[in-house]
Amino acid sequence: MINPLLVSIVAPWLIAALLLMLPGASKRAIRFLGLVGFTAPALMAFWVSGYGEALSSGAYTFLQSWDTGLQSWGIHLTLGVNGITFPLYLMAGIVGLAAGMQACFSSVPRLKGYLVLLLIMHGGLMGVFCSVDLFFFYFFHELALLTTFLMIGLWGGHWRKLVAMDVTIYLSAGALLTLVGFIILYVQMEAPSFDLITLRSALKSSDAQTPLFGLLALGLGILVSLFPFHSWAPRAYTTMPTATAMLHAGVLKKFGLLGLIQVAYPLLPQGALAWNSWMIALALGNILIIGLVTLAQQDLKKMIAYSSVMHMGYAFLGLTCFSCLGTTGAILMLFGHGLSVALLFLLAECLKKRCGSYAFVHMGGLAASMPWLCSLFVVATLASIGLPGFAGFWGELALFSALWQNHPWASVGAVFGIVISATYGLTAVARIFFGPQSTPKHFKDLYFWERLPAFLLLTALVSVGIFPKTLCTYLTYACTMDRK
Repeated sequence: MINPLLVSIVAPWLIAALLLMLPGASKRAIRFLGLVGFTAPALMAFWVSGYGEALSSGAYTFLQSWDTGLQSWGIHLTLGVNGITFPLYLMAGIVGLAAGMQACFSSVPRLKGYLVLLLIMHGGLMGVFCSVDLFFFYFFHELALLTTFLMIGLWGGHWRKLVAMDVTIYLSAGALLTLVGFIILYVQMEAPSFDLITLRSALKSSDAQTPLFGLLALGLGILVSLFPFHSWAPRAYTTMPTATAMLHAGVLKKFGLLGLIQVAYPLLPQGALAWNSWMIALALGNILIIGLVTLAQQDLKKMIAYSSVMHMGYAFLGLTCFSCLGTTGAILMLFGHGLSVALLFLLAECLKKRCGSYAFVHMGGLAASMPWLCSLFVVATLASIGLPGFAGFWGELALFSALWQNHPWASVGAVFGIVISATYGLTAVARIFFGPQSTPKHFKDLYFWERLPAFLLLTALVSVGIFPKTLCTYLTYACTMDRK
């Protein structure tokens, strides 16, 4: 039987290789092959979703290992998804397809080279969320990160080379700290291999848990843009090409939190308890301080970038509750955030194409001439805030319930963050679509290839928002099993 997890990783890479071997391909052929490469992982993710009963058992589904020639080092390519990782694996497939559609029909120069790097990045992303071996979990992330640096430097916006260098320094530092933490963890556990199943069976108490958890929290926190190590993210997202920003902010940034959920918290519980007060304080820094900075933005893309950083604080708060409900809320929050932030970046690019700028001062009164864009942007904003009927609502509901049970004082700051989100989100909607019109020019509404990826992301948000049981059933059970 073909393993869909392996196909979701390899298929984009094969298409990327095929594009490189076709130097004289027409733009139509390049777009067609690109769409095939981005569609395959999404189809594999939907295929895996049909095995809900297996996922709800708490065990890994489609678990399979392949020899790598590094067996003497305890390294195997082991793939599998469980109730915890599957929602993020599914989200990666959906966001990847939407980002691929946007990229294929964008006006970026050197389209073939751009799609090759984006396909390599997407294959790495799919590998991150189905890797059971800690080595490949890290390797796939670094592969996706490397292509991100290249795309910023080659296709980014203003000051792209400076921003690429800045982001490379920040994220390389975070990745290096994470790697050192993983190696120390492996040595401490004295396990025969790097796979998480073996590492958990080798779990033992140790005085080194506190500094080791701190090291991993610092490294992974930088990668997730945890306050105060967040300054790279807004600059990066405002400079990245749109499809790259959709994949990085929507998908790749979840690597850090998944590392905490899958590795740091279950394997270093004593260290997690020791650092819990600091984690709560820093998470509230994301929500409140970055939230207020978001309010002051006069540029749409910067506002979305800062809001993405802000919302990571809620996922961190869910983990600090040390409960199944808190972990479930954090993962659902990541799922909803990945879809909504990708949708907002997509629609922001559509506005920039028409208005020539992301600045609010160049927009206004656009609802009459662009009803489709207006409607989708309003809905995307409401989904980002966490309105009922969207996937993010259930994540926030679980998070606040867990937070009130464990840290009621912190829930006050978290609620204030919702007010901040609603304020800057609805203010942006009012200024862009219902404020005074900056120019009398009549703009064209969304084209078909702009609507299609937007509807894909919106359908996923609404489907889980109306039928949360599609993810919650096996996610809750898996989190329960993970805590035992």
